[in-house]
Amino acid sequence: MRLVAATVAAAALLASCGSSPTSESPAPPPVGAVVDYQLGGAYEPAAEVDVVTRDRTDEPDPERYSICYVNGFQTQPGMRDDLANQHGADLLLQRDGPDVIDPDWPDETLFDISTPDRRDRLGAVVGDWIRACASDGFDAVEIDNLDSWTRSQDLLTADDAVAFARLLVETAHETDLAIGQKNSAELDGAALGFDFAVAEECAVYDECDAYTALYGGHVIQIEYTDNGREAFEQSCADAAGERSILLRDRDVVTDHDPAYVFEHC
Repeated sequence: MRLVAATVAAAALLASCGSSPTSESPAPPPVGAVVDYQLGGAYEPAAEVDVVTRDRTDEPDPERYSICYVNGFQTQPGMRDDLANQHGADLLLQRDGPDVIDPDWPDETLFDISTPDRRDRLGAVVGDWIRACASDGFDAVEIDNLDSWTRSQDLLTADDAVAFARLLVETAHETDLAIGQKNSAELDGAALGFDFAVAEECAVYDECDAYTALYGGHVIQIEYTDNGREAFEQSCADAAGERSILLRDRDVVTDHDPAYVFEHC
């Protein structure tokens, strides 16, 4: 999912900490590959597709580089109660009782990553999802909602997000998965060990250069049809082949749905 960044203060913070990914990091998706973003459900990709992203509950494409989508900082719709019952309701961010939810995704409660203990416990939960991606045969993982602190009603900080992200990067690399920074252009994800970026609407919000400055061509740019076609078409004119650029419908539905849109350059 994509939300406009609420702060840029963390940029300076991250510039002074962490280390760049080493040459031993797993291989990221190839530069300029044709990527199909299938979060709304798996389907057979077009012949020209090189890379497929699917939800962790779906199977990877055995013929293509496959990226596993993991919502690492918030609950997925329908999983809130299971997580609370199995791992403790204190892992869900709350203010005076009610859950703190994502205002654009009302079925998603933010994880409480505000303390080392909770980060460790949540790291074990999300780490199991990452390890499952690896055992299922995915090549990489993208972690969504790195910027959840910007929607936390000031209960979380960029420091919390950075600390938790480091745990997830470590887990991904331990399982030989490349790991992608999802959005959050204000954070230096490369300094945390992320291997590539998934940048939603970076042309609309003038953020693409922030990602390419960190990852070179290892950037997957996704523009959405509800913003029109101009950002996608201009990006293709400016950078086709230099990074992966695609246009999708907002709900990323399957190819059998009348609302389905998938174009690339």
